[in-house]
Amino acid sequence: MIRHIKIVVFLCAVVILHSCVPTKTVREADTTVPDQYEGVTSDSVNTVSVKWRDYFKDEHLSSLIEIALQNNQELNIVLQEIAVAQSEVKEKKGEYLPFVNLQAGSGLEKVGRYTSQGASDANNDIRPGEEFPEPLGDFLIEARANWEIDIWHKLRNAKKAAVMRYLSSVEGRNFMVTNLISEIANSYYELLALDNQMAIVKQNIGIQSNALKIVKIQKAAAKVNELAVKKFEAEVFHTKSLQFEIQQEIVQKENEINFLLGRYPQPITRNYDGFETLVPETVHLGLPSQLLANRPDIKQAELNLLAAKLDVKVAKARFYPSLGLSAGIGFQSFNTEYLLETPQSLIYSVFGELTAPLINRNAIKAAYTGASAKQLQAVYTYEQTILNAYVEVVNQLAKIDNFEKSYDLRSKEVDALTASIDISNRLFRSARADYMEVLLTQRDALEARVELVETKQKQMNAVVKVYRALGGGWN
Repeated sequence: MIRHIKIVVFLCAVVILHSCVPTKTVREADTTVPDQYEGVTSDSVNTVSVKWRDYFKDEHLSSLIEIALQNNQELNIVLQEIAVAQSEVKEKKGEYLPFVNLQAGSGLEKVGRYTSQGASDANNDIRPGEEFPEPLGDFLIEARANWEIDIWHKLRNAKKAAVMRYLSSVEGRNFMVTNLISEIANSYYELLALDNQMAIVKQNIGIQSNALKIVKIQKAAAKVNELAVKKFEAEVFHTKSLQFEIQQEIVQKENEINFLLGRYPQPITRNYDGFETLVPETVHLGLPSQLLANRPDIKQAELNLLAAKLDVKVAKARFYPSLGLSAGIGFQSFNTEYLLETPQSLIYSVFGELTAPLINRNAIKAAYTGASAKQLQAVYTYEQTILNAYVEVVNQLAKIDNFEKSYDLRSKEVDALTASIDISNRLFRSARADYMEVLLTQRDALEARVELVETKQKQMNAVVKVYRALGGGWN
């Protein structure tokens, strides 16, 4: 039997509030992307379907990436953020389920004789011949349930928003993996480029040292003066100093890779032979619309947009009445001897309440306005993410094409300058060329070879970045 049921209903408030809920038009996200990348022919084949292990075939690079995916601290931090988001989903799910609590209590009470309760206790017996004890004890064991009926889907939408943010955090982790793989690959190719530059400098030191010996012989034969000798010596010292500059860059680049791998400084295993003849992996663009499915940052922005829409619904539902139910059952007695006797000590209750905000709704209005603004912000972020992804692909495609042409031309330049070193040396020995021409030719050849290696590194960098821009690496 229900002891008491109390329902507080603001019927007039429901009508007023429904007519007063603010409405706001939210701009829809524009997800339209061009059919092609700057007129480049596209098809359904997409490089991102290739796993990173097959895309980056250098076994040393693959080993470094494997270590980073296990140890990188920033990636591990992101994984903990996923765990936090998952806990929030469970929390929101629990909010629209009934809460059941078990409570127990005890106490003593002495009421005045000349009070209604005291007079009633004095004139009544617990049972024939047994008066109420004084002071009066109170012992309670009760299970109580509380449940908010989610009639406006406020709690369910809050749970769905938490799910969207959890999935968003997963996509954030995927985007982090893509960036991490890209960053390690770029740093690795930069390290190989530095190794090749070091080899070129050492080779040039040998050429210049040999030229210095020839100049000294010619000075002894009175064919050149001391100035020529000093110029050649200075050029050798200059080139030797480049060794240490490049060596410092190698140390920094190795430590940069070690940091990404989550380990302390140590040598990076690699093989720089054949770097200049390295052929970039063929890139299949796929369709621009596939960016929406392949880029983790786009999917993350989309999920955040969905969560923001649900937040608006949750904020709007706070204007409407909420229905709450509570019920309890247990035992209560003034003496522990009678506590579990039924039905005398049995208690139970059911309570229903319908409440709605009527006055001072500014806080709710502010929350709704803020949620609407965040939703619009999410729309702009989504559009910006799509645009940025498309621009990144176009830029990297242009880099691949332009650096390939630049590398071919620089290769011809290096061949011409390398040949000119021998020519200048022969002309100098026969007194048909000035020593400055020999020095300038050697310096130009050195710079051209270094720039050729840099161009190859930029070319590989573009290939890595277009793979990242298409959304590859995380799967």
